Formats: sequence, C-alpha cells, structure tokens
Amino acid sequence: MSVLTVAGTPAASPPVFSPEGIAAGARQIRNPVHVVSGPDGRELGIATGPVPGGPVLGTLPPLYPEWLGGRTFCEAHGVRFPYVAGEMANGIATTRMVSAMARAQMLGFFGAGGLAYPDVERAVHSLAQELESRPNWGVNLIHSPAEPELEFRVAELLLRCGVPRISASAFMELTPAVVLCSAHGLRRGADGAVVRRTRLLAKVSRPEVAERFLSPAPPVLLDHLVARGKLTRQEADLAALVPVAEDITVEADSGGHTDNRPLSALLPRVAALRDTLCHRFGYRRPVRLGAAGGLGTPDAVAAAFALGASYVVVGSVNQTATEAGLSDEAKAMLCDADISDVSMAPAADMFELGVQLQVLSRGTMFAQRAGRLHAAYRAHGSLEEIPPALRATIERDVLRAPFDEVWQRTRAFWERRDPAEITRAEADPKHRMALVFRWYLGSSSRWAITGEESRRADYQIWCGPAMGAFNRWVAGTFLAEPANRSVVQIALNLLEGAAVLTRAHQLRTYGVPLPTEAFAYPPRELA
Repeated sequence: MSVLTVAGTPAASPPVFSPEGIAAGARQIRNPVHVVSGPDGRELGIATGPVPGGPVLGTLPPLYPEWLGGRTFCEAHGVRFPYVAGEMANGIATTRMVSAMARAQMLGFFGAGGLAYPDVERAVHSLAQELESRPNWGVNLIHSPAEPELEFRVAELLLRCGVPRISASAFMELTPAVVLCSAHGLRRGADGAVVRRTRLLAKVSRPEVAERFLSPAPPVLLDHLVARGKLTRQEADLAALVPVAEDITVEADSGGHTDNRPLSALLPRVAALRDTLCHRFGYRRPVRLGAAGGLGTPDAVAAAFALGASYVVVGSVNQTATEAGLSDEAKAMLCDADISDVSMAPAADMFELGVQLQVLSRGTMFAQRAGRLHAAYRAHGSLEEIPPALRATIERDVLRAPFDEVWQRTRAFWERRDPAEITRAEADPKHRMALVFRWYLGSSSRWAITGEESRRADYQIWCGPAMGAFNRWVAGTFLAEPANRSVVQIALNLLEGAAVLTRAHQLRTYGVPLPTEAFAYPPRELA
C-alpha cells in the first residue's frame, strides 16, 4: 500500500490509542512523535511523522542515540557517539578493541594496567601506526603505588608517541606521572584559551579524589616536573589555570577496582562538586562528567544519561566481546553469570594496602583463596612465621607449590621487571611474603587470559553485577551467541536501547499510557 503524500511530504500517520500501537510508535525514535487526544478529550494516544489533524497536545522531536549525552564530549573527542569502551587491565581491552571502536566513531582505551613496559610499548606503537591522526583512541595509565617508576615511564611513553587520549584510573592521589600527562603540551590558542595536546579522562569513585582532578595541578608537583626538565615553565604556568582533567568518569559499582558506590548517589555528588570548583577557579570551558560501573543494559545506560552524564564508559561486559583478550573458557564463565555471582577479593597491585576488587565468584575459588592469603599476610610477619598447618594448606590448596619454589619464580619475574623489589624483599621478610602471595594473584589473572585449564578454579575474572544483567538482557537474542558479541554491536545496541527507553520515559511524562513492552528493547543487528 502506498503512502499518501502532499507536495512530496508523507501524510501524517493516524493517531493510535491501543497499547500495541503506542508501543510500536514509541519505538520510532527517529521520527517526531505527537501526543494527541481522543474524541472525548480524555484519552491520550500518539501519532508519528508530520503533525496530524486534530488536537495535538505536545510534540517530541526525533531522538538519536548520538544525542543522549553532552554534545561537547563528542566535539572534544572527535566521536559520533558519547560512548567509551573502558580499559580492562592486562591487555584484556586489546588493540583490536580500541581500533574497532575508533573506526565506529566511538572511543576506546587499551588496557595497559598490569602489563610490563615492553608490552605496553608494542601496543602503543601498533595503535599509533594503525590509527595515525585519529583523535578518538587512547591508552590507560593506572596508578601503580608499588611501581612509581614504571608508572612514570608509561606516562612518558604515551606522550612521546602522541597518544591522543589517556584514561587515568585507580589514582588515590595525584602523582608526577598523571600531572605530566595533564600539563605536557599545554599552550595558548589564537583566542587566548589554553589548548591541550593530550586529553586526560580521570576515573574516580570518591569525591575527594574527584576534587583533586577537578582542581588545577598542585604547584609542588608542577615545580618538581619543571626542575626535572619534564615540563617547561610555560606549561606549568598554564596548568595552574585549568583542571587536571576536563573529563571526569564517575565510577560506581564496577568490576575490578571499585568502592561499590551506587551511581545514583555518587554522580550527583560529584556533579555538585564539579559546579562548585568550576565557579571557584573560573574555568572558561565546561568540565564533563561520565558514568561508569553497572552499565550492562539499556536501562542502566539511559539512567546514567538521565542523571546528567555526558558520556558512558562500559567495561566488564566487553570482556565477552570477540575482540577481548580473554580465553574462551573465561568468557564462557562470564556468559553464565547472574547479578549475584560476584564477590570482593584482594587486588594484586595494592595487596599490602588491603585494596579489594570485584571479581566473578561463579565457577572459581579465586576470591576465597586470595582472601586466605591476605589474612595470612595480615596475621604474620614473614613466611617463616606462618604455622606449619596453615602453610601446608596454602601450599597445597592455593599456590600448589612450596613457598620457596614460588619465591624463586617471583624472584625471576622481578629480576626482569624491577630488581629493586628483590633487594627490598631480602631486607624485609614481610615484603617478601607479600611478593610471594602476589604471585598467585597476578598469575590467576594470566591463567584466565590464557585459559590454563588446570587452574580453572583459580581464574581471577573482574566482574560486577552488570555482567549478569547483560546476560539476562541478551538471552534468546543474537547477542546471546558469543560469536556475535563484537564490541561495536554491544555498544550500538546499548545506545539504541537507551534511546528507545528515553523516548518511552518522555512520553510517560506527558501522561501517555505506555504498556510495559514499550520499555523493553531486545538486541538486534545494527550497522
């Protein structure tokens, strides 16, 4: 049946008042939708397309996924969509993933955290060569309190290779490395505004940490970098006029490092802090807030944008993407997870500080076994002080090797990476114990990446409740099949679904009686 047109314009669709018709019309997000009243003046329905005849109570313009976040984010980073594929450490967020996101006009970060310097160097050179002048890709700089020299070397590498975007994560304090990334290359533009060569996105989960990134860099760190010849005096002076980061990613209950904060409480708190500090320091440009953690369904993504996020960062669910650097065995375990199949466990990189991260608990004993190691570390001053019965249990059930054998493996690792750690361990028995126990935590992540079958029960897989929510959402759809889970298809479906749900909520505020199916978006193949 042809569509009636007038002077080349499609005729208005007839108003619909049935639940099925309203749900179908609401999903046509790329068309304007009109709220109309029925003949009795009390019943509400909708019509799509050109303005229909009869009483129109309100009109919503077309809605695109591209428009969900802050326009300035897309402009600043040269992307079409306000969407970021977050860094997943140990290279789980691969160069393939970053490249796929860049070519899809989104932003992705390589997971450099936990990798040795040569591995990061190879990845950075590969991305720089492949993506050349594209601005929409980046690499992670993770806070490494146990390895500050490595942290600084990675920062210098990223700047030297011209990495356009850097995601700073797990920082509790500002360090010379992160301040260097923020201030290096600052200059005045033709209009007098401060221009950044490298853009820093800071991932935070606490207001006090957010305040440090929202403020100008501390003079003591800037002066230190100038004295070392790492910054010019002009760069340091300009750094005093701008925040350390102009994109603050508010990280809620996420996989990996997390404070388990709910986004609905954390993001408004940081937003209020942002507004206070921007006013206090008189910044000329707005500072954008992003949302991360717990984003595994269109509902969650739509809620993040409704809270005021300019962009969203999706992490854990991308571990099941085809481009992810995780074994098929570990991906299959993640695909079986529900929202409660997670627990907290000691973090390898901050073991001595007692910092924990969120991991998958279904199908693996890692959380319990790592917890036993940390309890032994807290209770004893050295490996030799551990009671024989406890030592035998740890060696048999957790390490599967004697302490001395694990120490030799650990020693060989640090001889390659940082011999100073061996010197310190030989002088400090408690530090030696920490390194031995950290061997298990570090190895457990590698076992999950390589798919070491004999250590399946020891896999450390970073995971939050969003993974289970994602699995429920994609069940019975094409995304239930792992082979179809490209990082771009995941992104496009989350954004499309968020737009559909946003339109449904808009219509509901007009009083339109939407059925429950209007708030459901099943994944489908998108281009």
